[in-house]
Amino acid sequence: MSKYATQNDDSTEPTIPPTNDHQPNHFLDVDDIGEDGLAEVLSTAAELKQAHYEGESHAVLPNKSLGMLFEKPSTRTRVSFEAGMTQLGGHAVFLGPQNTHLDRGEPVSDTARVLSRYVDAVMARVFDHEAIETMAEYATVPVVNGLSDDAHPCQTLADLFTIYEQFGGFEDVTAAWVGDGNNVAQSFAVGCAMTGVELTMATPEGYEPDEEVLARAAEYSDGEGDAPEVTHDPEEAVTDADVVYTDVWVSMGQEDEREAKLGDFDGYQVNAELLESADDPIVMHCLPAHRGEEITGGVLESESAVVWSQAENRMHTQKALLAHLLDAK
Repeated sequence: MSKYATQNDDSTEPTIPPTNDHQPNHFLDVDDIGEDGLAEVLSTAAELKQAHYEGESHAVLPNKSLGMLFEKPSTRTRVSFEAGMTQLGGHAVFLGPQNTHLDRGEPVSDTARVLSRYVDAVMARVFDHEAIETMAEYATVPVVNGLSDDAHPCQTLADLFTIYEQFGGFEDVTAAWVGDGNNVAQSFAVGCAMTGVELTMATPEGYEPDEEVLARAAEYSDGEGDAPEVTHDPEEAVTDADVVYTDVWVSMGQEDEREAKLGDFDGYQVNAELLESADDPIVMHCLPAHRGEEITGGVLESESAVVWSQAENRMHTQKALLAHLLDAK
């Protein structure tokens, strides 16, 4: 018997590798963990952040590994997951576009099954949302959507946690989204509905969030949540808002649409004049920001902006998410 093996008197049978019969919990969008799961993750994030600030060890995932698969590059996503996994006592493995066989024709399904034999969870940042769904279908470990063209649920966790910190909860908080009804906006809409944040979204015509996403958000309006309202008037959206949130108008991979979008989004910039209609709001942006386009440098650097806390909270909420998905106690 190997000196590294543990004696088991009941059986000498070898460990059987996992199969596709195992159904792990995945996080492809924010409502995948449900309202109770979301509340638990946000509560755990607060505990982990406090421990981090006090210098207390919180290595609740010792010897666990996270595979990080990137089709799209990112500063915040890579560093927040990698540093966070280290703080949890685990290890993160970075896999960029040149570090896998996906670009050489290997199916996502094959990559998912192989990674499942190596790591305890997979985070993937992809273009096509279908790719993350395929990854989840074939993986036998939890799959986390680090971003897709349809959703950015990890950002929403940080957004909601930031709002919770700023207002001490979600009761009576009103928010305005100004700009493109993109992946960040769509996950944020569902997250606001789940937590009871009243959200109004102002987008140009043709840039509204997907109707299916709005319908999912509306399902929570019968409980504590509120279905988001959509308008084409930025001033109407921000009137008396406690939170004003925007994102870039030209997302990664849309560079050829830049000139057209700059014209379409004329009047949707978050600037000092627009904020006069709001109720002394906090200003949020998921970063990176294009100063002078969707937001002015003056607003981004003002005391109203909480973007740096928002960025930091990616790490704390993602640590809590991983602990939740991997059943850490």
